[in-house]
Amino acid sequence: MLYIIFFIALSGILFLLLQDFFARKVSKKTTQLNSLLNESAKRTKEKINLDEENVLLNKHLTQTLELYEVTKDICKSLEEEKVFKIFREILKKYIGVHDCQYIKDNADLIKYKDYTIFPLTSVEGSQAMAQKPIGYLAFDKILEEDKDKFLILTQQFLIGLRRAIYYQKVTDLTITDTLTQVYNRRYFLERFNEELRRSKKNKLRLSFLMIDIDNFKQYNDKYGHLVGDAILRQVSKIIRETVRQIDFTGRYGGEELCIVLAETDREKTNFAAERIRQGIAQAVIKVYDEELRATVSIGVSTFPDNANHIQDLIEMADQALYSAKETGKNKVCFCPA
Repeated sequence: MLYIIFFIALSGILFLLLQDFFARKVSKKTTQLNSLLNESAKRTKEKINLDEENVLLNKHLTQTLELYEVTKDICKSLEEEKVFKIFREILKKYIGVHDCQYIKDNADLIKYKDYTIFPLTSVEGSQAMAQKPIGYLAFDKILEEDKDKFLILTQQFLIGLRRAIYYQKVTDLTITDTLTQVYNRRYFLERFNEELRRSKKNKLRLSFLMIDIDNFKQYNDKYGHLVGDAILRQVSKIIRETVRQIDFTGRYGGEELCIVLAETDREKTNFAAERIRQGIAQAVIKVYDEELRATVSIGVSTFPDNANHIQDLIEMADQALYSAKETGKNKVCFCPA
């Protein structure tokens, strides 16, 4: 009987021990399983976050690349004002900017004192700090989150702007006389032909002036060619500042300059020619330690009164110039109608 009771008690103890062992085993497995589930959930969440970040980064990258792609649109034009017009339209598309202006002259910056001013330089990198700006962007109210976009777009605008400026400089070198800063003979005659065709088509008057500096050889012989060049340069400057924007001036050769006065009759031509002659005669030309004065003789031919062809107009103006020289210089002579 005692053995039976002992066996039953031992069996109960063993059962309790086994039950506790299996309970601990199950608990450990459950803990491990929960840990695995939590880790899996954490990794799933991290993956979702990474996927979301990846989508945002791809979107940002696409937008950034798209900003750089606008260069080809900005560079469609080789004129500064058109380049800025394209840039401003692009700026409005990508950024909520209230206003943006392109300013060439720093004297105009006072008009935009309440704006943020962004200087534009012709070079990049550390040299840009010492470089005089080629212009300025004045802008108002750009959001903080749009500043990076603005900087990217501004760099694209600078590429187009520099390209337009360099193109203009190259063009100027090919059509401009380097000493006098007026058109060279080849380009002047091209413009003259175009203006004469326009005048014929629209039945407009036109005048051609041939101008020669009086006693120019004497200046060269007495003072040297550098002084002669300075006189020619100053005379050209006076002419450029006297004629209208629709008129144009060229260097025909040596000390001879020429002007086409568009849409100008004989009376107005005489007024313009006399104003040029007097302006030059009254000017004091300072060269080194010398203060000199110069005069010019002017010969004039007109379309359609004198001729219908460019070569005839040039020859007739040259004849009138010869008459001015022969009859005292420092005067204006018209070819007879």
